[in-house]
Amino acid sequence: MTAIQAIFIRGYEERTTPKPHTVYHIDIQAHVRSWQMWRRYSEFDDLHTELTKAAGSPPPAPLPPKHKFSLLRSHTDTKLLDERRTGLEAYLRAILSAKEDKWRETFAFKDFLGVPIGRQADVGGAPPSSFTSTTWLDEHAELQSRLRDVWADINKRDALSDRGDVAAAHKSNVGAKSKLAGVLSRIGNLGKGLQELALAGMSEGELQRRTDMVARLQDDCEKLSKVVSVARQSSARAAASAVAARAAVPPPDSDREALLGAAAAKPARRVFGAPAKENEVTRPLDNVGLLGLQQTQIQQQDNQLSQLTTILQRQRQLGEAIGHEVALQIEMLDDLSNEVDRVGGKLHNANRQLNKLS
Repeated sequence: MTAIQAIFIRGYEERTTPKPHTVYHIDIQAHVRSWQMWRRYSEFDDLHTELTKAAGSPPPAPLPPKHKFSLLRSHTDTKLLDERRTGLEAYLRAILSAKEDKWRETFAFKDFLGVPIGRQADVGGAPPSSFTSTTWLDEHAELQSRLRDVWADINKRDALSDRGDVAAAHKSNVGAKSKLAGVLSRIGNLGKGLQELALAGMSEGELQRRTDMVARLQDDCEKLSKVVSVARQSSARAAASAVAARAAVPPPDSDREALLGAAAAKPARRVFGAPAKENEVTRPLDNVGLLGLQQTQIQQQDNQLSQLTTILQRQRQLGEAIGHEVALQIEMLDDLSNEVDRVGGKLHNANRQLNKLS
């Protein structure tokens, strides 16, 4: 909690849904950023109970007591509200400035203030052990930022390789691999945290959205793993950058005839075990240029395949959900059919009894 510098309760606000109540505006200021939280008195009361239970003793400052006839007075009496606001601010500041950290280091206190637990745990080098809905999103954003750093290291590696600085390019590649390994280890923890949030009552739609977010992170990591595993040669990069210029200016026919003579009349083609037709793009390229062009096309196909895989995974999940619903409906229809048969049997017996009476 050393990241938090100060806590203020700036004011309060009356809200009408789901029923009239007062919420207090808490302003939290940290080293590099600040944020706001809105809490009602009952949440302060729950926090006090959790802190006392977790630490074995109540916090150093007392919680302002509930007012008598609070339902009738506290929502409209500004004097009582100001007194409670001052007392609640002193309560939080006492926890923050206490010599013992057993209250402010609890999960309940961090969750109450909306502290990004995932990011704080990362500063110490260890992944977060638990998440709230907000800190899960913070951790996801942190992993996305780390993946962008990996891409930056790869681009730096390629630039250094083009300049012929092999040692520096290798160092950048090693740094990219190290960062990527850290992200891979934390994605699994992110998935486990999502399972805990699901058990805590997260809606099915939000759970599915976040599952897709984790899947996209995994796909990005797979792409980066392929890129960092192979260091590109500077000659291949230079040849790939010259493809457009060479394709735009094909060699003159006169040069071709002077070089090949009678063979120039034959259709130009390149043979790799079997005849292959050339086109305007591949004809002016040498072997290195063809390799660069092929690698570019393969990378584009891999990206398209990854997007298609994500779509198919989503379609599969939708299909499974639809199949489950259809199976449930069939079961309900079977029960209804059995019930109709049972009622029909009872009506048949009743008709027989009526025929006997008549």
